[in-house]
Amino acid sequence: MRSDTDPKDEIRQEVRKSYAQVATGQPSGIGCCAPSTGTEGTCCSTADYSTRLGYTQEDLDSVPQGADMGLGCGNPRAIASLKPGEVVLDLGCGGGFDCFLAAREVGATGRVIGVDMTPEMISKARANAKKANAAQVEFRLGEIEHLPVADSSIDVIISNCVINLSPDKEQVFREALRVLKPGGRLAISDIVAAAELPEEIKADLKLHSACVSGATEIGELRKVLKAAGFVRIVIAPKDESREFIKDWAPGRKLEDIIVSAAIEAEKPAPGCCGTGCC
Repeated sequence: MRSDTDPKDEIRQEVRKSYAQVATGQPSGIGCCAPSTGTEGTCCSTADYSTRLGYTQEDLDSVPQGADMGLGCGNPRAIASLKPGEVVLDLGCGGGFDCFLAAREVGATGRVIGVDMTPEMISKARANAKKANAAQVEFRLGEIEHLPVADSSIDVIISNCVINLSPDKEQVFREALRVLKPGGRLAISDIVAAAELPEEIKADLKLHSACVSGATEIGELRKVLKAAGFVRIVIAPKDESREFIKDWAPGRKLEDIIVSAAIEAEKPAPGCCGTGCC
């Protein structure tokens, strides 16, 4: 029997459901130490996991309790080079962890906007912002494929292990380009495919929510970014990430097919030739 369900919407609904469960503390099969389904990984604390990703204890101590839920695969701020007064957008902000850290760097004259498609996450992030008295941070409900953000209003876009969850990455990056100011930049940590994903993994919705099935091969991701209009594209796989990825689902050898990467790119500035040399 033919299904009338849009496959892309089916993915979005599964991801939204899974992360709503994370936000409300329900069992979800995803998390900092064993985000995939099936065999459980070696458990560790959220703080331990985050320090493995490159965050410092000072980072962890500076945010409201519960903001860090161990859902990342890197530290996008490490490559963002944020400056006081900049406007930062976090795609898939979750509980607001990276937003609160970014706010410290952009200062009182800057601004941070977090967008997430899961209402429960937005509620959690707003409650955390109130606890932190973070006046320059705001959270908006919306899909990263259809950002509730004005054209050419953002200096820097950050994101941590979220874009791989989207079933329409081409649209995500078109939207990213739209909202960035000319000369604005991407600074993203995400999961990419180091090899062709097996069909059984691609078809597994639970593994999609676990940041596995939606991973794009590096060469293809570069093409997507270029087609969207970005220049100065750099995709740097982090081989050390295999050490925590192998804990996600021991025995499934995920570390052989996916890897965390630092992804950087820029929106062309006025007069840019568009070749990536400007």
